[in-house]
Amino acid sequence: QLPVSFIKSVWRKFSGKIEQNPHPLPTHAVGASNTQFLSLSLSLYIVLQASFLRSPMAGFLSVLRRIYLTIYNWTVFVGWFQVLYLALKTLKESGHEHVYDAVEKPLQLAQTAAVLEILHGLVGLVRSPVTATLPQISSRLYVTWGILWSFPETRTHILVSSLVISWSITEIIRYSFFGTKEAFGSAPSWLLWLRYSTFLLLYPTGITSEVGLIYIALPYMKESGKYCLWMPNKWNISFDYYYAANLALGTYVPGSPHMYTYMLGQRKKALSKSKRV
Repeated sequence: QLPVSFIKSVWRKFSGKIEQNPHPLPTHAVGASNTQFLSLSLSLYIVLQASFLRSPMAGFLSVLRRIYLTIYNWTVFVGWFQVLYLALKTLKESGHEHVYDAVEKPLQLAQTAAVLEILHGLVGLVRSPVTATLPQISSRLYVTWGILWSFPETRTHILVSSLVISWSITEIIRYSFFGTKEAFGSAPSWLLWLRYSTFLLLYPTGITSEVGLIYIALPYMKESGKYCLWMPNKWNISFDYYYAANLALGTYVPGSPHMYTYMLGQRKKALSKSKRV
């Protein structure tokens, strides 16, 4: 509620202006004047009340947003940390052939959780453009589910290890950066540098691993016919997963350099801004 003293002060100022009017209303208009005055007063009260309440509500929603994003980022951070730990442990003890079996479940959960980032951008929870987030998350989900999960023959290749390590280190840094920023309002300079510098090496190794695993899966796609839809059928359409995979490979040719250039621009912008601060 608005403080009574505040309402009275506004009322006095408002009524004072009416009394100072050098052209008083004629007697027959007094009734109309009173009605108008009461109507204006009520409207003024409603507007002031809404303005008074808007700030606390906006503050509450802002706090709620930060709490949610903090929990989200640190939860996914834990998932990727588990992926990296299991991958390195398995590499040391059993070799790269067993890495996928060790990380399968946490990898699928952590990577699929990234779908929420697209929703965050769509509803305005974060400022990241969906046009930059969508291609990267889509390609990773495709490799996670459309390649590794769908074609077990690819799981023992050494590229799985380079893929998992590249992804997990990148995401551990990224989610800890955003988690810290949401929780405390800012992140330390060293974490900012890692966030916008490690991709220089990890993005090429990750992309190379993705492309390599898709290419390795091609013969198994063609032989198995998995996910294909042949004619005739009741929908009167056909779909060949093998050719779709080749098309996906083709998108990496223009897409990867474009994304790398975009991230270089983001790096320059973020690091130059931190130096000014």
